[in-house]
Amino acid sequence: MLLSFSVMQKCSGVVLPLSLDSHLYDGEIDVPCVSAPLSIAGPAGDLEAITSLPLEIEAMRAVAVICHPHPLYGGTMANKVVHYMSRTFNEMGVGTLRFNFRGVGASAGSYAHGAGETEDLLAVLDWIEEQYPGYAVWLAGFSFGAYIALCGAGLRPVARLITVAPPANLFDLNAVPLPSCPWLLIQGDQDEIVPCDEVLDWVDSLARPPRVICMRGVDHFFHGHLNELRDKLKGALAPRATKTGDAKVA
Repeated sequence: MLLSFSVMQKCSGVVLPLSLDSHLYDGEIDVPCVSAPLSIAGPAGDLEAITSLPLEIEAMRAVAVICHPHPLYGGTMANKVVHYMSRTFNEMGVGTLRFNFRGVGASAGSYAHGAGETEDLLAVLDWIEEQYPGYAVWLAGFSFGAYIALCGAGLRPVARLITVAPPANLFDLNAVPLPSCPWLLIQGDQDEIVPCDEVLDWVDSLARPPRVICMRGVDHFFHGHLNELRDKLKGALAPRATKTGDAKVA
């Protein structure tokens, strides 16, 4: 059953107030949204999450689940790249859900080397399917979160996958089944944590490669380039932008 957006929202038996997204984003966004903190039952305990959805639910194109960077190195759902991805999707009329992996923030459990975090993601995707039946689901992630999103895309049906700085040098991405949905990969060519060359070598080895956008002069955390990241996401994810397998340096 679709959640009501009139006054209150119920999640995991707890009634939570809704509020306008002015506390989440600086400046104006094109589509008025409402946000709600919530708790989702996960395999290791409750997962802390927050939704940001169009005020008029009929205007929502899809729901995007966004995964955050590595839990052991300060990654949370409040990460600025994750935050900007959420904002960008909202501007496109796509609702978002960000959540903390197990052991992060108010989420129960402890770090589980990627396998447990993938289970967390699957629990969130199942929750989305239950709460928003019929809506297309996008799956996105940054850094470690991109790895988890890639894993999840092979285990649940999703309409679109967006991976930002996937850690090809830190995890065996070749062991992850390739997604069947349209897939966008964005990478900074000056990434000091996930070298661009290693990501592109991995992409070149794939039978079904993603569309790749390599951003010039951009480091791992997109310092000074978040607005450019927003523009690249919007341009690539517009309804007309469906081509896969091409590499673009921007």
